[in-house]
Amino acid sequence: MTSLVFYIVDVFAEAKYTGNQLAVFTNATGITSEEMQAIAKEMNYSETTFVTSSQVISDAYNVRIFTPRQELPFAGHPTLGTAFILQKEIIQQQINQILLNLKVGQIPVTFDYASDLEPLLWMQQKAPTFHQILTEDTIAEILCLDTLEIDSRFPIQEVSTGVPFIIVPLKTHAALKRIKVNKEKYWQLIENTQAKSILAFCPETYNLENQLSVRVFADYFGVPEDPATGSANGCLAGYLVEYSYFGSSKIDLRVEQGHEIGRPSKLLLSSEKKDAAIEVRVGGKVIMVAKGEFV
Repeated sequence: MTSLVFYIVDVFAEAKYTGNQLAVFTNATGITSEEMQAIAKEMNYSETTFVTSSQVISDAYNVRIFTPRQELPFAGHPTLGTAFILQKEIIQQQINQILLNLKVGQIPVTFDYASDLEPLLWMQQKAPTFHQILTEDTIAEILCLDTLEIDSRFPIQEVSTGVPFIIVPLKTHAALKRIKVNKEKYWQLIENTQAKSILAFCPETYNLENQLSVRVFADYFGVPEDPATGSANGCLAGYLVEYSYFGSSKIDLRVEQGHEIGRPSKLLLSSEKKDAAIEVRVGGKVIMVAKGEFV
């Protein structure tokens, strides 16, 4: 294997060493899937990405995403982080949009340079699909909560914009902070669900400027708790619109995640129901942390 240049960025971050860490390898045309998986395990971030096209193909870059355990068809913070590195280190000039060819399909990422020194990045996710509804008793047992702490006005449901998540509405921040995943019950549940990860949320927050607080648990992918999950929050955005959580078919929200594990993150959610479809956009900032080389 030839030497590989990589970059480390913090995604959905307001400052260095917050948000979700990502390693991006920009010259991965000559390495195998097995090598990519081994490198992702070595990095041990929730995801690592590999740019596998040395030049633009049909106006897009080919990108693959790996967790420490397996490849993913789509993930949110790797999409934004990879687009940021391509613009900053490969293209090296301001652009309005970049297209990434992922396993789930082509995902556009747009750049807003009006915000501070670094651009604000937005990704357009696939339209959400809604699947199995789960019982309050089942989820309460897994999260070690009382069923009364779940907001029964809204369903516990599997939702996907490329990767499915179980969306769990809670009433209070106290309940969200107290979650402790019962691993045995969790593994039993995901034997019979498309979704292998759980997003729990509530309308109370650490910071008053935010509208929702979120936690995401993804042991199946080798990530016990994720500090910032763009794909899960895209599913949440579609869910909020589908069930008029805020009494509207359109949302523009600030969501916080990662406080409980010392990696505070901020995600921007924009979603709207148009005719029969729901459009979902997730945005945030990306901050460069390091550059290195695998030899």
